Amino acid sequence: MRVLIAGGGTGGHVIPALAIADALVLRYGAEVVFAGTSRGLETRLVPRAGYRLELITVGQLNQVSLATRLKTVATLPGGVIDCWRLLHRWQPQVVLGVGGYASGPAMLAALLKRTPTLAFEPNAVPGMANRMVGRWVSRAAVNFAAAKQYFRNAEVTGIPVREEFLSLPPKLPGTLPRLLVFGGSQGARAFNQAMPQVAKALLDSSPALRILHQAGARHAEATRAAYAASGADPLRWQVEAFLDDMPQQFAASDLVLARSGASTVAELAASGKPSLLTPFPRAADDHQRKNAEAMVEAGAAAMLLEEQMTSDRLLAEIRALLGDPARLTAMGERARALARPGAALRIAQMAAELAGHSSFSD
Repeated sequence: MRVLIAGGGTGGHVIPALAIADALVLRYGAEVVFAGTSRGLETRLVPRAGYRLELITVGQLNQVSLATRLKTVATLPGGVIDCWRLLHRWQPQVVLGVGGYASGPAMLAALLKRTPTLAFEPNAVPGMANRMVGRWVSRAAVNFAAAKQYFRNAEVTGIPVREEFLSLPPKLPGTLPRLLVFGGSQGARAFNQAMPQVAKALLDSSPALRILHQAGARHAEATRAAYAASGADPLRWQVEAFLDDMPQQFAASDLVLARSGASTVAELAASGKPSLLTPFPRAADDHQRKNAEAMVEAGAAAMLLEEQMTSDRLLAEIRALLGDPARLTAMGERARALARPGAALRIAQMAAELAGHSSFSD
């Protein structure tokens, strides 16, 4: 069985796609190839995971200038042709679109060639690529029931996460408490600006606490300089551009300060980690706020809106959570209750059915 997985850009697209690819290989012995662009995170993560990546040329349409949109529309046929040639050369039995830059052209090419298509959509309102092809795809796997209306033959599967998140070792008693600040694969400007302002006071009030902060490649140096200028003990904080071993970092952390993208929320649930969520206020259709509200309603997280994130408020929220271990434990347990551990396998099974493989390999 040959499967083409198309899409990428951010970790929210690439990481679930890798979980699905692993399930396809494990259960069906499938051959999996990825299609992406040269500017997405897939160029780093896909080869590292052992999969082949084919690069196509396609521009951006969402949250860009009118000039960029017009240029993208003008070059879209070329991207579809690139994908058509890839499909003709490799002959996949199913194409899985996971959203992001390369997903739209690849799914359009697959529809034109009448290759079975499966769309994956983690948000309540689909991104532009999935909205473009949703009515014509063979099947769709969604995380929210509200997204089913945008597709035909849609099923609520949840969001795939890497197996490591589902089987994290418990944090050993006596290990130092740690706050993980995680703004997604590209970092979060709000965290990069606010955390250095509160780091010294937070560490001074919690003598054993350590801070690990993922700032994004473009902002790591400036964020590191801001921490250094704050006067916080340099042995107790660490700023990285990107963390490759996120399951291990989750396992070692007592609290996660994060955005509330669908994949991040799914990883928090799978790992059973308590969190303080700050939705990205300009996310399409405010979907990050909806994700965070669902976690808060379940008792799995606390929420601090970005417009409310003064230094005093952020410091107070983190101190209150870290100072209440019983509450953190309860939040973690409620987060884990929201997990859908079979999502990757179910989506792999849907792809296999479309490809004509209805049973697991031996």
